[in-house]
Amino acid sequence: MTQTISISFFRFDRWQDRLWAMSMMVAARAILPRVADIGFWKLCGSGAGVGFDVVPNPKVFAILATWPDAQTAQARTSSAGIFQRYVKHASETWTVFLNTTSVRGQWAGSAPFDVSDEHHAGPLAVLTRATIKTRNVLRFWQRVPDISAVIGDDPNVMFKIGIGEAPLLNQITFSVWPDAHSMAEFARRDGPHARAIRSVRDESWFKEELYARFTIVGDRGTWGGSSPLTQTERPA
Repeated sequence: MTQTISISFFRFDRWQDRLWAMSMMVAARAILPRVADIGFWKLCGSGAGVGFDVVPNPKVFAILATWPDAQTAQARTSSAGIFQRYVKHASETWTVFLNTTSVRGQWAGSAPFDVSDEHHAGPLAVLTRATIKTRNVLRFWQRVPDISAVIGDDPNVMFKIGIGEAPLLNQITFSVWPDAHSMAEFARRDGPHARAIRSVRDESWFKEELYARFTIVGDRGTWGGSSPLTQTERPA
């Protein structure tokens, strides 16, 4: 069996549904561990704009989870009661299913993603997760607006969002790219992103970090009215 990761994004347009989603950041912690076959999981909020922002976005939340295989991931994220409740309250949902192709680092002291020998043609995804050292929080967030603008302006990025488990200190970026070349070009390009990466390494900004690449094995739902994997015009 090949471990499959699911990331489910939920948009809540009505104020009462946003309040429900915020309450579930506490309540769902007791429910998710009881979902059959679930492994590692995280509940996440998001930032304003495309997510890379210190200001929280009360409209968008996410659930990341690992499963023993793709069939189980697809079944549980559609049939488990907690996921059905999120879908019922949400105005729009999108779930993407992933196999890990490479990973380094740890997440909360664990290594949650298993590298797969299977490779699939098509778009690729990148996830970065870091715990920021308290003394570096201000410097990190001062860099974020410029980095966000570069990612948002890149014509190749198919989907991008910043999410996190805890405001300010635990940050996750998730992006989808059409191919490895486009992804590598962005990473190597000199600019705010590259300079921030150099500062992270030289000045040891993070207490813990993880970097993972994935192949995409499927998706369900829409974001901005269609699947990000099929859009020819990238959503803002």
